[in-house]
Amino acid sequence: MDWFVNILQFIGSQILNVPAYLVGIIVAVGLIAMKKSVGQVVGGALKAILGFLILGAGAGVVVAALEPLGGLVLAVTGSEGVVPTNEVITALAADTYGATSAYILSLGFVLMLVLARFTPLRYIFLTGHHMVFMAMLLSVVLSIGFGDTLTWLTVLVGAFLLAVIMVVMPAFAHPWMKRVTGNDVIAMGHFGTAGYIAAGAVGSVVGKHSPSSEDIKFPQGLKFLRDSMVATALSMVLIYLVFAVWGLISLGDEALPFMDATDGGAFIMAAVMQGLMFGVGVSVILYGVRTFLGELIPAFQGIANKLVPDAKAALDVPIVFPYGQNAVLIGFISSFVGGLVMLLILGVWLGPAFGLAIILPGMVPHFFTGGGAGVFGNATGGRRGAVAGGFVNGLLITILPAFLYSVMSGIGLTGTTFGDADFGWFGSLVGLSVSGESVILGVVLLVLLGVILLAGAMVWQKRVVDRGWMPAVEHQRFVDERAAAAKEKEAAAAAERKAARAARKSETGASKTDA
Repeated sequence: MDWFVNILQFIGSQILNVPAYLVGIIVAVGLIAMKKSVGQVVGGALKAILGFLILGAGAGVVVAALEPLGGLVLAVTGSEGVVPTNEVITALAADTYGATSAYILSLGFVLMLVLARFTPLRYIFLTGHHMVFMAMLLSVVLSIGFGDTLTWLTVLVGAFLLAVIMVVMPAFAHPWMKRVTGNDVIAMGHFGTAGYIAAGAVGSVVGKHSPSSEDIKFPQGLKFLRDSMVATALSMVLIYLVFAVWGLISLGDEALPFMDATDGGAFIMAAVMQGLMFGVGVSVILYGVRTFLGELIPAFQGIANKLVPDAKAALDVPIVFPYGQNAVLIGFISSFVGGLVMLLILGVWLGPAFGLAIILPGMVPHFFTGGGAGVFGNATGGRRGAVAGGFVNGLLITILPAFLYSVMSGIGLTGTTFGDADFGWFGSLVGLSVSGESVILGVVLLVLLGVILLAGAMVWQKRVVDRGWMPAVEHQRFVDERAAAAKEKEAAAAAERKAARAARKSETGASKTDA
């Protein structure tokens, strides 16, 4: 029997404990359940494995780019500098926590289907990369609290919490989502939801009689900012240059070793190159994520459609971008400004007072969540709502990661953290729940947290969503009246043009008769 035990140990340690292989197996099982051909199963599993390995390769590039920046920021400010990017922190944690997160992801998806099937929260969360990110966050935070010896407890509790957050957040956001889309067909499935709800609520307050952002004609030259890869590389170059110049001014030649430079010119150009390499690393990571999710999500979606056929699909935030393309750009810029304001507050007050890290603007979260917040703010408060909504989102995705980073930094994951709002508040609550010495108390608090969220979401669904409550009724009335007035004006102008053409035709006919 020793040979059998050895085989089991080999499978457990060399296959099921390797995240890339485990993801490939999960994809293969899903494709088999969908009755795909052998070629499709093998090809899908291999693409998922390769995508996960690509993600790890990108992580190495990002780490190399972040290392000198972190040391430079600490030297000139006395506080640690952190760039919150979900893809980066997930890639960094994958080697140690990847297998645990894969188990949480698989079991959490099944539990989500159960909750969607047997509760009023009939939402199927299908934003695969955010499932992966949240599973990784829960894996890291719970492993800190429970220890490495209680992996089974981490998986069970993590899967429960993942399932809960995936059904409750679409429910809480749904009235605002209906205002954005004008229908009840799709839901929001993105863990920046707290920022979108805040943006919609702020928009309702500040923009009751504000016209839509879509009436604005933006310069063509700003459209390049909609490319997240370009925006990320540009922003990191600017951040590097700011701290490079600051370092030269405050430290002089002592700053040169941070970039392995021999003089000031080489130091500045090395900073530019590191910023560009950060953009390269993030692009590689994003490609890896897209590669393995391209196989994982169809497998999950096919299973979900069979088990919960009448549920609403909760989709990624870009699904709302067509409803306010100008609002996306406004929200992105406003979110970035909000991040800079909170960065200043952290640097001057909160950081020194409470030991919080300085959260530098991460362009990926600011672009996607800021753009989404702009659309939600525009839907409830026009262009003023888009500005205010994006700004509030920027404040949230700067302060919340600072609290989360203080929870996670003790295990060596430095320089970056999760960026979107829901990761911040939910991860911090989970971390606080398991921060005590009693594992049993931690489990009780986490179960209580999940039950409270579930109960609150079910009450919200039954008493608010199902009864048809919609936010920003006064603003919508203003928008409808404005649209009706514009339509009447256009109709009147068309009638005038038609009358003018008829008059000219009549005059031409009369001239021919006289002749």
